[in-house]
Amino acid sequence: MTLNTIDPAEVAKFEAMAAEWWDPAGKFKPLHMLNPTRLDYITTQIAAEFDRDLTAPLPFKGLRLLDIGCGGGLLSEPMTRLGADVLGADAAARNIPVAKLHAEQMGLEIDYRHCAAEDLARDGEVFDVVLNMEVVEHVADPQEFLTACQGLLKPGGLMICSTLNRNPKSFLMGIIGAEWVMRWLPKGTHDWAKFITPDELFSMIEKAGLKPVDKKGMVFNPISWNWFLSDRDLSVNYVTASVKTA
Repeated sequence: MTLNTIDPAEVAKFEAMAAEWWDPAGKFKPLHMLNPTRLDYITTQIAAEFDRDLTAPLPFKGLRLLDIGCGGGLLSEPMTRLGADVLGADAAARNIPVAKLHAEQMGLEIDYRHCAAEDLARDGEVFDVVLNMEVVEHVADPQEFLTACQGLLKPGGLMICSTLNRNPKSFLMGIIGAEWVMRWLPKGTHDWAKFITPDELFSMIEKAGLKPVDKKGMVFNPISWNWFLSDRDLSVNYVTASVKTA
């Protein structure tokens, strides 16, 4: 494997939790809670960019999609069910057999690989869509990683990228709240210094050769105990869409 953007310490964190990917009450409980909101954004953006009808059977049929940092396949599986040809890639080797086994149990055919974005680029792989969800804050070099993702997109391709903002509120919610108080994640899962502001991310996306076209906040409501998309509140979790114009 190429190690240009992989941070071995970050990979080790997720290796240690690999067996719990599909336990909705386990260490990935926050992602299970967030997943419907992520899917809402992803499917809406793909449908708009590629003129697909989400009410049709297999609306993403004919689209090749990369789920980089796929983990146990929480996004790869629903994308496959919607008709996309999915490749799930992860730098943590232990995630891949977990993802493969679950896909087999669900009767889904998904190409899961233990590799990095740079490996796929070296092999000449290209995609219509790259899902880059909650990964960029865990890599060694975010700019190089985003540039590698750009190289994996076909002209006209779409990248969906989500991460966490860096400010006092995100430290309170993402570190103290999620890891220390609620214990949704093991302590040390996130490094607040690696969080990225929307302006910083947009700058890196543009430098990588992509055109940002949308951004939304993903906001947790402690009263209703669910997540929702927001046009205005990008203070903690947020998600962006960008396209490769040439």
